[in-house]
Amino acid sequence: MHSWKRFALALLPATAQTVLSQNVVDLSGDGWTVSSKALNISVPGHLPSQAHLDLYAANVIERYYGLNDFNLRWIVDNNWTYTSDPIQGLSKNSKSSYLVFNGLDTFTTIEICGQIIGTTDNQFRQYTFDISKAISKCKGEPTLALNFGSAPSIVNKIAEDPDSQTWPYGPQQIYEYPNRWFMRKEQSDFGWDWGPAFAPVGPWQKAWLVQFDDNENLDIFRKGQINHLAPDQSQPWVVNASIDFLGTLPDKSSMTIEIKDIESGEVLKSGSLEDVSTSGQSVTGSITIDADAPKLWWPNGLGKQNLYSATINIENKEDKKLASVTKRTGFRTIFLNQLNITEEQLAQGIAPGANWHFEVNGQEFYAKGSNFIPPDAFWPRVTEEKMDRLFNAVVAGNQNMLRVWSSGAYLPDFIYDIADERGVLLWSEFQFSDAMYPTDQPFLDNVAQEIIYNVRRVNHHPSLALWAGGNEIESLELPLIKEADPEHYSHWVGEYETLFVRLILPLVYENSRSISYMPSSTNNGYLYVNLSASIPMAERYDNTTSGSYYSDTDHYNYDSSVAFDYGSYPVGRFANEFGYHSMPSLQTWKQAVDHDELHFNSSTVVLRNHHYPPGDTETDNFHNASMGMGEMTIAVERYYPIPNKHDPVANFSAWCDATQMFQADMYKSQIQFYRRGSGMPERQLGSLYWQLEDIWQAPTWAGIEYDGRWKKLHYMAQDIYQPIIVSPFWNYTTEGLSVYVTSDLWETARGTVNLTWVDLSGKPIPGNAGTPRTKQFTVGGLNSTEIYATGLSDLSLPDRTDAVLVLSINARGSLPNAGDAVSTFTHRNQFTPVFPNKLSLVDPKLSVSFDEEDNTFIVEAKNGVSLYTWLDYPSGVVGYFDENNFTLLPGEKKKLMFHVQKDETGGKWVKDVTVRSLWDQTTTQ
Repeated sequence: MHSWKRFALALLPATAQTVLSQNVVDLSGDGWTVSSKALNISVPGHLPSQAHLDLYAANVIERYYGLNDFNLRWIVDNNWTYTSDPIQGLSKNSKSSYLVFNGLDTFTTIEICGQIIGTTDNQFRQYTFDISKAISKCKGEPTLALNFGSAPSIVNKIAEDPDSQTWPYGPQQIYEYPNRWFMRKEQSDFGWDWGPAFAPVGPWQKAWLVQFDDNENLDIFRKGQINHLAPDQSQPWVVNASIDFLGTLPDKSSMTIEIKDIESGEVLKSGSLEDVSTSGQSVTGSITIDADAPKLWWPNGLGKQNLYSATINIENKEDKKLASVTKRTGFRTIFLNQLNITEEQLAQGIAPGANWHFEVNGQEFYAKGSNFIPPDAFWPRVTEEKMDRLFNAVVAGNQNMLRVWSSGAYLPDFIYDIADERGVLLWSEFQFSDAMYPTDQPFLDNVAQEIIYNVRRVNHHPSLALWAGGNEIESLELPLIKEADPEHYSHWVGEYETLFVRLILPLVYENSRSISYMPSSTNNGYLYVNLSASIPMAERYDNTTSGSYYSDTDHYNYDSSVAFDYGSYPVGRFANEFGYHSMPSLQTWKQAVDHDELHFNSSTVVLRNHHYPPGDTETDNFHNASMGMGEMTIAVERYYPIPNKHDPVANFSAWCDATQMFQADMYKSQIQFYRRGSGMPERQLGSLYWQLEDIWQAPTWAGIEYDGRWKKLHYMAQDIYQPIIVSPFWNYTTEGLSVYVTSDLWETARGTVNLTWVDLSGKPIPGNAGTPRTKQFTVGGLNSTEIYATGLSDLSLPDRTDAVLVLSINARGSLPNAGDAVSTFTHRNQFTPVFPNKLSLVDPKLSVSFDEEDNTFIVEAKNGVSLYTWLDYPSGVVGYFDENNFTLLPGEKKKLMFHVQKDETGGKWVKDVTVRSLWDQTTTQ
């Protein structure tokens, strides 16, 4: 630990600020000891950290390896104490001393000099403790002890209390450890179907000791804006600044502000804030800015990410600066439109019901993205460097929105900072998922502080898109509880509304005018909002009309026989969750599994698959895990060549590859369907698949593996999330085939689609099988259009098993906010009239070479059509190719660059890049 002097009256040390008359000791770094008296273990500790990480650093335990998620449960079964070295640099004459913790995980008793000064029971809150009296009684330099209790043991005791709330069997989703709903701790720490149940404890965020001699919230919105209504874009901007402080604020204090364009350094606005008032430990003021004065912030692909710095000063009546807070922010409105469909929309052919889409700066747009889960089981090792790599992959993947799934943790500010820079909107959720939660007053009071802190903490980030109450509470938990206890269903709806509508909604509205709120991640919207009513939002629930659309959707169907049946997909206004699991690559498996376990049915591989979870703490989960493995196996067998290689590790790798083929194809089928819906009566305007990234090395729904390696899924999404795409839709039961062009530009685009039938050796099929070789098209903004339709029986295909329809598009249109500039857009897709395992494949005789002059790889198919062309790279490097998982015709050469994000090989990885295709799945070598 080290200490230095800073200056501030306002105190939220996680933020950038300048402070006066204050001694701040940063408690971060070394200088801690972690111990368990019961286990007689004591090792060097750190802050921020968690017990597992410090035990690993001391070589007491191994890393994410093998079955350590089971074998290390002795850690979570015990209590752990973090003890500081004597704290240097404190003043014995200070009038006020405070401890400030940005995050303690979770049940903590805090002692200084052996005196208990407080307890915590919420991982997601900032805690402050007045330790002035305790410090004055210390003999010598003070020491701090943070005693962390075993979370599973504590919540089990809470559950056993006769006064604790109970629920009917059914809605409470148990993954491994039970009773997670009684604690305000990361819910997935107790297990989920894509990750381990380590249930860590420790000081997971930074902490300070602050002394005085004597969370700021920045909200930017259009004048008159209300969270659930569309803002008037002609109104001036209101900048509302609210700063939390410790100590006493002098009478007649004032506030000033200076807002600068970060890129140019030009001052947008400066001067005194108006209507300055103090309430409790917060001081607030506001200022207005002309409607068109700021440069707007736009999401990725829709415009530039213009950012400003806002510096707020607090001054006393003598104009002496007491505190200064600087925030980086942006000017944008973001609105979740759940309003009823208008007469004008009905006249455009949009089906009746209600909207369900986002609008940024008054513009509808198509939300393209995925769901973000905790990137590690241990948040202290989630670094800015790793998140930089991840968000670079998000942007390279043509995504503009991530749904930050609840029941992980609220994201740290640095991740929002990265999202601000990259233009990635973050649909953010409060940490409640797949369970009913207590509604006793102490629980509600605890949650209220959590909500206020986190809403105020991240409100200034332009990337913040939405607050949702929790995950699947309305769409899954209420139906389950209705089935389990139909006689008392209205009571349970009341319990749900107590937490998510009566408590959380007003707290969001009180602390933000700029962000919409909805009580649950998937829902049917609301009938009306009345902020003066005891239940301020009347949710629609099942008050729906046949033929009308109201909701967003989530969709999981593990019956792979209908994976490509468009009729099995939900039709709604927005798709916020859908997916299917796959295996990670061989390179990733090698990070966590011994060589002799590298086969599909090894104990370690099976038990690292947590789909389906055991529902208890049993470590022998072969039955449920085998069902998940079976789903992947059956899917491959239904649609793809079955690997049968002589070498067992090569065969394992081929099976992993095949599960990724199915996953990518299934997601592609759904994303094309949802994007086409932008031009259908449902007016579908969003696709967020499950899930972006991995928390560890295991079978999951992720598109990016734990170390950053892209699966086929992420490459597929990169391709199908391009602004203009051409998509085939095959109804294999009726043999109907149609081809659509879909655009998420805001203006009309025009162009040509080439339709070319070839056999698998690459030769043209005579007469192009009766299909026009070209079709001209015009597609409206945020729309889709059918350019060709036929029946397979109407085509002159000599052999359906030896045919590929290659679709390529060339279009011209204007990107959003590009002015008069016109861009050219290309996209290529393909269709086979049978599934891949029925194709009469030809060896494409692929080759790959490296051009050192322009640092590109050249891939060529010399003999036949190469389907699922896949460039692979060895371990030791992280990055991505410009494109992957593509189709090559014979004679085609494709030049691709590999974007290196991290290289531990000194560039030697280049010589080990390989290429393969669907053909290689059929060989024994």
